[in-house]
Amino acid sequence: MTITAGKRTSAPAVALGGVSKCFGDLRAVDGLDLELRQGETVALLGPNGAGKSTTLDLLLGLSRPTEGTVALFGGDPRDAIRRGRVGAMLQSGGLMPDVSVGEMVGLARDLHPRPLPRADVLRRAGIEDLVDKNVDKLSGGQAQRVRFAMAIAGEVDLIVLDEPTTGMDVDSRQRFWASMREQAELGRTVLFATHYLEEADNVADRVLVLHRGRLLADASAAQIKARAGLRRIAFDLDRAVEEDEAVLRALPGIAHIELSGRTVRIRSGDADETVAAIYAAGLRPRGLEVAGLGLEQAFLAITQQADEAEGKGIPA
Repeated sequence: MTITAGKRTSAPAVALGGVSKCFGDLRAVDGLDLELRQGETVALLGPNGAGKSTTLDLLLGLSRPTEGTVALFGGDPRDAIRRGRVGAMLQSGGLMPDVSVGEMVGLARDLHPRPLPRADVLRRAGIEDLVDKNVDKLSGGQAQRVRFAMAIAGEVDLIVLDEPTTGMDVDSRQRFWASMREQAELGRTVLFATHYLEEADNVADRVLVLHRGRLLADASAAQIKARAGLRRIAFDLDRAVEEDEAVLRALPGIAHIELSGRTVRIRSGDADETVAAIYAAGLRPRGLEVAGLGLEQAFLAITQQADEAEGKGIPA
């Protein structure tokens, strides 16, 4: 028997309208407006304390917003979860002690209104070889894969993952994301928070950048790189950079500069002008490279710009 996902509707998979969450004087989420379309794979990025985990708790109904509204598939999040439309893998999720992996997965299937075949769950999570192992004996990466198995133990429409590959080795991470691509190809919506920016770059249709509880960017990885408006310049000098530090820091167009040994790394808003000034100053760069920013560098540039704007009292 083939089990199909919940009936597809025109409503967004996730809709947050003017959502804020306060913990005393701390505003962890600040006026968040967000919609995720059904079938998208979306990465949620942000430094520690940006509000990522709080946002996931809000959309899963684990916490209520101080202000604003949260909906999954056009209705109350708790209703979507009761109907088995949502699978979640959170950092706070624990595993029962003194049981085997097979028993743990079996419990998750028994509790789901639309369970998947056991063999499918084990294969998709890559834990076929762990079935008889006690959960207390699992490594960090193995435990993460078991938590993922529990999140997909049934036929779900939305998968929510909070730092899913923490503790996994490179091979396990690659197999995990191959499984997630399979889920996306089946039409499921995937939302994941991660600090591995290359995962967002390689996997996500959209990238959301949270900072101090506010949404700074919502676009494809390529668009976010372009939005940063900067290019990366790197080169070596034939002597220690300290001898030319004043000249280097006075170069035009510089948004950020790092000096180490003989190596210079620059983020510039006008790479042509910066490079021309390097030569005009009589410097002799070796191995000069000029390239667009990677997602990690663009992310850092966007959050730094927001910090600078906030320091000057300018709305980000």
